[in-house]
Amino acid sequence: MKKIRAGVVGVGSLGQHHVRILKSLPNVELVCICDTDKKAAQQLSELHKVPFITDYKEMTAHIDAVTIATPTFLHHEIGKHFLSHNIHALIEKPITLKLEDADELIALARERNLVMMVGHIERHNAAYRRVEKLANKVKFIEVHRLGPFTQRIKDCGVVLDLMIHDFDIILSLVNQEIAYLDAVGINVLSDHEDIANVRIKFTNGTIANITASRLTPDKQRKIRIFQEDAYLSLDYQNQEVKIYRKSLLGLKKEHLEIMKEEPLKAELENFVSSIIDGSRCGKPDIEARNALELALKCLNIIAQNNEVYRRNR
Repeated sequence: MKKIRAGVVGVGSLGQHHVRILKSLPNVELVCICDTDKKAAQQLSELHKVPFITDYKEMTAHIDAVTIATPTFLHHEIGKHFLSHNIHALIEKPITLKLEDADELIALARERNLVMMVGHIERHNAAYRRVEKLANKVKFIEVHRLGPFTQRIKDCGVVLDLMIHDFDIILSLVNQEIAYLDAVGINVLSDHEDIANVRIKFTNGTIANITASRLTPDKQRKIRIFQEDAYLSLDYQNQEVKIYRKSLLGLKKEHLEIMKEEPLKAELENFVSSIIDGSRCGKPDIEARNALELALKCLNIIAQNNEVYRRNR
């Protein structure tokens, strides 16, 4: 079988793992990596024995697929370039910073019958895949996505960097229109919101309460799902699932056995198999666009609430 010729643009803290995994996949030939940081690209090039460049356009004629792990403000420009040259693309989340830019990339990929996926990695978490099958008639969802501050993300706050993962998951689990939305967020260590809370009420009555923070010393990635017959507790980070089922004595706890795997590897394998045999599930581009739309609405509400606060101080 002919291998997929792949390239990676952006080899920072996340992109370097794209390189490592793509290099290991049997149906992929990692042709080239790219970063404007020549030193970082060269070091990774030597480690994985793959050529490097500093201008992503130079790899265009030599690849079939690309993964883009650059800062978000570059996603539209770089994604558009490769899609315009008939190259399949996996773009790290969020898909873009603007909804119209996301729509343009989606239209371009569909017009040219290309695979375009977005790096909503929790979809590929083995523990979530189990929970997804168990979630039924969800009434309430509570999410905490917390961690320490990092200088790595400078072009957006926790809504676009962290919370967007949860928007993607929640919109998929509930699959209803939003009836009510409120959001609060403040910046403490950066120019963007470093902690935020969002409350969503869906038309069927389901409520979701989501908190994201990059001001917390210990990392936490948890979602709790309450439904008529059970309460599901999912720890994304440790890939653990606990089910608390209703019994005569109250709640009976059950710990599910999960075959743990690296979510990014599962995501990249899905991207490659989608190119080879069209085996992807759902509409990951539209779902990523919907998550972005919700995130942007929340940012707008946060800005409005902060302006009211400033006026009334």
